[in-house]
Amino acid sequence: MTGTAATTSGSTGAALAAAGRIVIKIGSSLLVDRASGRLNRAWLESVADDLARLRARGQQVLVVSSGAIALGRPYLGLGRDQRRLEDHQAAAAAGQVLLAHAYQDILEARGCKIAQVLLTLDDTENRRRYLNARSTLDVLLRLGAIPVINENDTVATQEIRYGDNDRLGARVAEMTSADVLVLLSDVDGLYEANPATHPGARLIPEVTELTPDIEARAGASGTEFGTGGMVTKLQAARIAMDAGCAMVIASGRRLNPVRAVEEGAPCTWFRPARNPRQARKQWIAGTLVPRGVLLVDAGAGRALQRGSSLLPVGLVAVEGEFQRGDAVTIRSADGRDLARGLSAYSSSEARLIQGRRSDELEALLGYRGRDEVVHRDNLAVLVSEPVP
Repeated sequence: MTGTAATTSGSTGAALAAAGRIVIKIGSSLLVDRASGRLNRAWLESVADDLARLRARGQQVLVVSSGAIALGRPYLGLGRDQRRLEDHQAAAAAGQVLLAHAYQDILEARGCKIAQVLLTLDDTENRRRYLNARSTLDVLLRLGAIPVINENDTVATQEIRYGDNDRLGARVAEMTSADVLVLLSDVDGLYEANPATHPGARLIPEVTELTPDIEARAGASGTEFGTGGMVTKLQAARIAMDAGCAMVIASGRRLNPVRAVEEGAPCTWFRPARNPRQARKQWIAGTLVPRGVLLVDAGAGRALQRGSSLLPVGLVAVEGEFQRGDAVTIRSADGRDLARGLSAYSSSEARLIQGRRSDELEALLGYRGRDEVVHRDNLAVLVSEPVP
């Protein structure tokens, strides 16, 4: 197949090995033993070996892990017929402790620190919460920790839940500008037809565009513990590819599943047309609606074009009303739109700190805020000609 799906070119293992930042999603059906409802410790030990190997060669790793509810139910003695939302939330509350302890115990034995992060749909859709979560994850990665992320099932209602960690994994990959998202599944990847009912169906090794034909090949979930099927995995692929992140669906039904992908195990790669940085810049520049304007001096304009952040000292005036995390236009004194970005401050706060040095901000605001009004990672330059 060509265009939308094709044979893999080059080494898929090399693509994973070259990624600077990797998100690995682990499902409940892999993590929890079906018969006992207990942690599949031997399997998680092998995954921890994979994670430690990635960290040892300098790669940043985030884990999106299901399993809290599945572990918490037998721990609390919940029966199969106890399926109300509050039962799930109680199981999640207990299971998160078990899950976090397991990850800490197993990964610390391999010299890796972990941090637990619980997110809801609101945290990745609300701009301010999105920036807070992104900043927290960036700091954890910079400090060398492996964030272990799950949906916050204890407090989330049906209206603000993802309901599956495939899409949560994709949102985390988007939020952190990850290079690769690995979805460990109970199947090898995307097939031309459901392999359970069509034994001769062929695996599609590479997808470059999610067309209706590709989406029609998705089937329903067939696992007891998991809530996601191929449909949600393709939804995750769309989110990831739009963010410039490659995604791979691979079987977790083996020990050391990440190493197996590197060594050429059957899988399906979803290849984006852009890298994460390009996709994020385009999203900021062309998708978000600006809520205000930041007027800057010539020195700040030139610094922006060199790839710098916007500091308060270069801010001349603030127009409009906006909140932290809103998109703003950055404009020169002669009226040219120089850039668009996400503001680290509200309009009222920006007015307080305009023209001031970063070391003055705490006294002006009453709290220690960001040094930048708009960080370069949250900024897209619109003009290429020099600022006079």
